[in-house]
Amino acid sequence: MISRRKFLRGAGVAALGASLVSRAGAASLPEAPTQTMSATQPPLAPPSGRPYNPVVTLNGWTLPWRMKDGWKEFHLVAEPVVRELAPGMKAHLWGYNGQSPGPTIEVVEGDKVRIFVTNKLPEHTTIHWHGQRLPNGMDGVGGLNQPQISPGKTFAYEFTAKRPGTFMYHPHADEMTQMAMGMMGFWVTHPRDPGVQRVDRDFVFLLNAYDVDPGSFTPKVNTMLDFNLWTFNSRVFPGIDPMVARKGDRVRIRIGNLTMTNHPIHLHGHEFEVTGTDGGWVPKSARWPEVTTDVAVGQMRAIEFVASDPGDWAFHCHKAHHTMNAMGHNVPTLIGIDHRDIAEKIRKLVPDYMVMGDTGGAMGGMEMPLPENTLPMMTGKGPYGDVEMGGMFTVVKIRDGLARGDYGDPGWYAQPPGTQAYEVADGLAEPARSASPGGGSMPSVSKPKSIELNIRKPSGHTGH
Repeated sequence: MISRRKFLRGAGVAALGASLVSRAGAASLPEAPTQTMSATQPPLAPPSGRPYNPVVTLNGWTLPWRMKDGWKEFHLVAEPVVRELAPGMKAHLWGYNGQSPGPTIEVVEGDKVRIFVTNKLPEHTTIHWHGQRLPNGMDGVGGLNQPQISPGKTFAYEFTAKRPGTFMYHPHADEMTQMAMGMMGFWVTHPRDPGVQRVDRDFVFLLNAYDVDPGSFTPKVNTMLDFNLWTFNSRVFPGIDPMVARKGDRVRIRIGNLTMTNHPIHLHGHEFEVTGTDGGWVPKSARWPEVTTDVAVGQMRAIEFVASDPGDWAFHCHKAHHTMNAMGHNVPTLIGIDHRDIAEKIRKLVPDYMVMGDTGGAMGGMEMPLPENTLPMMTGKGPYGDVEMGGMFTVVKIRDGLARGDYGDPGWYAQPPGTQAYEVADGLAEPARSASPGGGSMPSVSKPKSIELNIRKPSGHTGH
């Protein structure tokens, strides 16, 4: 569970930061809770302040606060962290309060919010409160709205949470490096009336991506698009927890995208509506049913559905390469190529060599040796064998009879008799094939003849 860490551990740090936060009372900074567990933590019921219906952060947690003189005070510490992406692989990232992404911040519409930010990174930083209405000087763009937060310094951000909705926070200082290293977090502003937009279960997570070479621990920060690890809240399948709901629950899933590409998020077995964006709630008259919604870069989406059908329902990005781990780029397609002879010769030199892709791309059953701190491309076991997924993939587990606050994994779903696909008995007649458009049966496929190509390279394209 969450441990607590006193911020004022040394006079040096206290002295560095005191002049910057004196108006807020530097002598009595709130504690900075830390979390290193990668499992989804229970929702944080509000111990003080206005009531609200708390969210559940997928493979994450909510940051505690204190009330002081009418202000809801939080303390974020920007620092290097170690994040387990899935069992068997850890990454050296940057984050907040022990994790990447940082903890979710939950407030209520109308709250006066004060966030202390202490910098324990090796370079300066800031925090931008993505989507918030606030004074210009609190917007967090280094050099434009405020001085940078130097290493060892503490800044205080103060504003009123003016509108309810789904937001996030991230640096606006050396942004490419710091976000590529995992610096981001979720923010939820709940409506003043807890009955408005109420749901039974409210899940939140961020989409992020990393480029970590096999056998290494630190992401490459100059990668533009060729990332090899696509994550929900800095976790990859099979390390992503399921989202558990009971039959009949109205479920909300809030998603924020801080990768460098869009993600079509797809839910199996149910249709949903997009009910909110980072701009606010979508009027009911403007909603329509979907099973996939595209979340573009920098966007937030809230989707809602009624968990009407029990089962283990897949939930994932529909870009196929985003449901793989440790992807290899520039790997040729070998389908249809018979290289048994050459493979046998290679095995005499490299005993563990395995042929990949000669009959397809399935890698679920392969058990080839891997470099240290590397995951298989497709992994994870289901009740019937290899799931052959990775990356941005998890399961929505809907069960009848769960308790209202029960988010524990109920195990695999047992399909009722007669409701599962089955194998047809052997000995069936060969199916009839369609005739060709010109009449007669379809022609057999023969080996293509050799074709001679004459290629002329155009002139005048030096450097291409």
